[in-house]
Amino acid sequence: MGDDMRTDRPWAKAVVIGGSYAGLVTARVLADFFREVILVERDAVDEDTGVHPGAPQGYHAHAMLAKGGQILERLFPGLRDELRAAGAPVFDYGEGIDFLLPVGLAPRRRTGVRIQTFTRDELERRLRRKVLALPQVTLVPSTQCTGLTRDPSGRVTGVTCRSQHTDASDPAAAEPFELAADLVIDASGRTSSLTDWLGAMGITVRPKRTVKAKVTYTSMNFDRPHTSQPGHPDYYVAYQMLFAPSVPRAGVLLAVERNRWTCSLFGFQDQPPIDDEGYLKFAESLQNPRLAEQIGRRTAQEPTRRYTNADNQWRLYHTVKDWPDRLLAVGDAVCVFNPVYGQGLTVAAMEAELLQGMLKRHSASGRLDGLAGGFQKKVGRLVLGPWTLSTNSDLMWNPEGQPLAARFAHWYNTRLFHVAVKDAAVWARFVRVVNMVASPAVLFHPLVALKVLTVTPRRT
Repeated sequence: MGDDMRTDRPWAKAVVIGGSYAGLVTARVLADFFREVILVERDAVDEDTGVHPGAPQGYHAHAMLAKGGQILERLFPGLRDELRAAGAPVFDYGEGIDFLLPVGLAPRRRTGVRIQTFTRDELERRLRRKVLALPQVTLVPSTQCTGLTRDPSGRVTGVTCRSQHTDASDPAAAEPFELAADLVIDASGRTSSLTDWLGAMGITVRPKRTVKAKVTYTSMNFDRPHTSQPGHPDYYVAYQMLFAPSVPRAGVLLAVERNRWTCSLFGFQDQPPIDDEGYLKFAESLQNPRLAEQIGRRTAQEPTRRYTNADNQWRLYHTVKDWPDRLLAVGDAVCVFNPVYGQGLTVAAMEAELLQGMLKRHSASGRLDGLAGGFQKKVGRLVLGPWTLSTNSDLMWNPEGQPLAARFAHWYNTRLFHVAVKDAAVWARFVRVVNMVASPAVLFHPLVALKVLTVTPRRT
């Protein structure tokens, strides 16, 4: 270790499986507590890599909710200004979004919730550069983790790995090897093998919960008028939300860095086309005309891509009674959300912040034992709220599988939207809840509930 390494870090080495977004924000936290952090990534990435094959959804529109943006700024001071300098706008959610609810346009009024829009590609590249610049962090690319190592007590002591390099002249490069660690974190995403690895250790995990989204995303980036050009729009986001059963087609248009738009079109059991003419026609079928307007005036574009693997999946690690010490799971390795609700990036940031707080408390004693099981239980509680929001909405597409809670939420939200389009204060409350900076309880405040219960919904 170099002389610039802090000597007050209580633990020697952590290994993070997966070097995408969740792995990066986790590694940033670990670098404050471990003298060495190893990022093991199966793809051939380096400090200049943004989106890569292991993150196929990375080409589509992403939302960093206000809560996630606040956490990232604390972990990476100056990130917001750095992204803004690259052309990623910062704006008030109420003032900068042309938001079409199922019952009409939301008020264009100040909400006090500030957000920033950018591509996953730009965000991940900048985070990767910052994390890899930390002297504690080492990247091991093109390497697949194949299992866990443990001591006789069952405590996890590291990982087994295999290089993905196919150098026929160096047979030793393909030989399996081990990485010892004081703490192992699985951030390998939806394709995680952790449940199988636990099974090999004799640890049973309840079957994961899955709620089918049946939504297809088709996305492209294209040029956006500069603010000095005629016809520059007065919004940074144009959005039409999916809403069962009346709105099976939707889309979002985000102003992103380098004077571009990112547009994602959504279809429930209806795949938005990838050809230029079909893509524009699908956008023209939406009730929010802003998306088609901007697609129609584009003069340059990037490849159009489709993503169909949008199901909600929750691995119930928080229910495992004999969870092994020194092992954590975060991000999509725990819970995958339907991307239409924009929760995944923010939840992973919240998990990193949770880990930071728990490591601070454990650092006083220098003991890691006992942290892992408590962490997974807290992650389970953290995930419950966004999971409920996402799946309650998706369940409403299935007329034969609608739990009472989902039906009530749908009924209440429908009436809430009728109030919100006319009441900017109620809309601001909804915005705060959606951005995870306020509890859903604020939507059930007596003053709001009275308006919701007495509103007369109009037919849409």
